[in-house]
Amino acid sequence: MLDAIRWDSDLIRRYDLAGPRYTSYPTAVQFNSQVGTFDLFHALRDSRKALRPLSLYVHVPFCANICYYCACNKVITKDRGRALPYLQRLEQEIQLIACHLDPAQKVEQLHFGGGTPTFLSHDELRQLMAHLRKHFNLLDDDSGDYGIEIDPREADWSTMGLLRELGFNRVSIGLQDLDPAVQRAVNRLQSLDETRAVIDAARTLQFRSINIDLIYGLPRQMPDNFARTVEEVIALQPDRLSVFNYAHLPERFMPQRRINSNELPTPAQKLEMLQRTIEQLTAAGYRYIGMDHFALPDDELAIAQEEETLQRNFQGYTTHGHCDLIGLGVSAISQIGDLYCQNSSDLNEYQNTLAAAQLATSRGLVCNADDRLRRAVIQQLICNFSLEFAEIEQMFNIDFQGYFGALWPQLQGMANDGLIELDNDRITVLPAGRLLVRSVCMVFDRYLGQHNRERFSKVI
Repeated sequence: MLDAIRWDSDLIRRYDLAGPRYTSYPTAVQFNSQVGTFDLFHALRDSRKALRPLSLYVHVPFCANICYYCACNKVITKDRGRALPYLQRLEQEIQLIACHLDPAQKVEQLHFGGGTPTFLSHDELRQLMAHLRKHFNLLDDDSGDYGIEIDPREADWSTMGLLRELGFNRVSIGLQDLDPAVQRAVNRLQSLDETRAVIDAARTLQFRSINIDLIYGLPRQMPDNFARTVEEVIALQPDRLSVFNYAHLPERFMPQRRINSNELPTPAQKLEMLQRTIEQLTAAGYRYIGMDHFALPDDELAIAQEEETLQRNFQGYTTHGHCDLIGLGVSAISQIGDLYCQNSSDLNEYQNTLAAAQLATSRGLVCNADDRLRRAVIQQLICNFSLEFAEIEQMFNIDFQGYFGALWPQLQGMANDGLIELDNDRITVLPAGRLLVRSVCMVFDRYLGQHNRERFSKVI
């Protein structure tokens, strides 16, 4: 079965290395300032000519309260008025991008992330969605995947009703942990009742899918207490779950400096939390999709994995990897054909650039032939846990073993260790290797030097 996982502590100790999450290949670490708006316009023209469907990501950076663990690009403020100048520039960006695309290009996927998207008032959300509908071909028959990230402390029944009215049909709910001691340690006090109320509203209003985010490795977390959180979450019956490993990198993310490192669980306790979580979720019928993600068997992600159509992009696992991804807002990343590009991560710079009627593209990368080949290899391994050499050979007109001959000793070592099965015509990631699939993908990463690894979290 695709969801089978075998826990092997020895393999985990040996292969739990720091490395990318491969929401892209090459990863954002390789982005450079040589890529700018000219490259973006060129890519948009190609997308328009090919009439490729679209996926839109809209970044709303504002949060009313700071969560100490957070590594997202956000602005902490109680002043709701700060959203207005941002929305004016965001609407300007929407207009500038959309005029380079064809109205016939359908938006199959839409996602609002942040920050806290519901920081915006109801009127602001209405206006933003109206502006998107004016300039992009949003679907109005509820067939698209239109999702939004929800902080239950910033949403109620009326908020959920508005979101459904505006066309959203998926919600992703940040929960992290239900233990009050852990919540106090990370400055995110959120009750089970608050979370349940939002989920009840989503179900009553017929949202198609509910995802819940959990984090293990936070301060004051203990395996028994986290197991109770998982038990409560299973009772809520979300369609999907994301169970993230907390990466403590206070030198890179200032809010994490408020966390007392002496209160963090030990590596052994973190492993126990993950192992028990996997056992609990598997017993409850959830399938392991890969990379911290679980889904019920009838969820679209689980079905796509069974049918080997699952893909991965900057929004994580997706069934819409065939779409060109347009990122809108501060720090947002686009993937259009072979171009990756990212807006400025500085709010003032983003707003000032658009005020001058220029797009805020600050860096990116154009994939070369080797990038495209390795991207396809990594994509298949991380989504399907298998790789057919013939398929890659036909797609890129290469001899697989000849092209990657220098990697064969590493792959053979992984095969000897039981992570993968290595045949003359394919690689299969075995049940003991599925939790460590990032380590398998790293073998094919041409850019992954030791100096880069320090920028990433560990696999587990």
